[in-house]
Amino acid sequence: MSEHTDFVASPYLVPFDGGFRVGKAGTAPPKDADKDLAKARLAVEVEALDELQRRLYADNRHAVLLVFQAMDAAGKDSTIRAVLTGVNPAGCQVSSFKRPSAEELDHDFLWRCIRQLPERGRIGVFNRSWYEEVLTVRVHPDNLDAQRLPWRPKDEAKLWRERYESISDFERHLARNGTVILKFFLHVSRAEQRKRLLARLDEPDKNWKFEADDLANRARWNDYQAAYEDLLNATSKSWAPWYAIPADDKAYMRATVAALIVARLRQLDLRYPRLEADARAQLARLRKQLEGE
Repeated sequence: MSEHTDFVASPYLVPFDGGFRVGKAGTAPPKDADKDLAKARLAVEVEALDELQRRLYADNRHAVLLVFQAMDAAGKDSTIRAVLTGVNPAGCQVSSFKRPSAEELDHDFLWRCIRQLPERGRIGVFNRSWYEEVLTVRVHPDNLDAQRLPWRPKDEAKLWRERYESISDFERHLARNGTVILKFFLHVSRAEQRKRLLARLDEPDKNWKFEADDLANRARWNDYQAAYEDLLNATSKSWAPWYAIPADDKAYMRATVAALIVARLRQLDLRYPRLEADARAQLARLRKQLEGE
């Protein structure tokens, strides 16, 4: 059995050589980007994704895992909703990972996400993921206390390196067994995040989205950017690539994410099953039975 290591080339692909620099990656769309064209492009890609998902389900050889990570207010929820709006709910599942429960803390850090992996024929979406363990936990290492690790290196950098290794090894295992993995870092600027957080305060319908932790995390902006840079460089692999998508313009971001998913699924050559001769003959007899009523 060989693993699938195909990936879609893109200006937003995080290279596999460790050369990604978060500070140099753009957060704004190209200057010639048009919002109306982006919305039209998204509609086309959503329609294509609907057809590909039906083939994926019928083909039943692959699962698809879409991972979304971002700073607060980058647009993870709305992007997931916009991109998957046309997909049959029976063929898709979305899992969100927040503060781990007591049961989850009694297991290794991958366990709670493993439980939510999609089966063959389905698209699984992770809104946050095991990458929180090298991101939020890295910026706030006091969270490690609750994990009751049997050993903890004095040099925490060693711990993060070991976790990168565990994640990449596991993602490679999934790829070898038919799971197609696409990971999206929705890269929003600090200025745009401020604008969106203020909107949550100004618009009553968005007040529920605002949390005190949003500002606490914003105060650690540079720490989070450093953590993102390290994890993206360590875990962008041909079998599980990261894409750093400009997130300051939501229309462009959504269309770009959808296009990458569609392009990757098209590489799989998904097909509806062909019936054997006996089964086709049986269908022909059933047709005659129905026509004779």
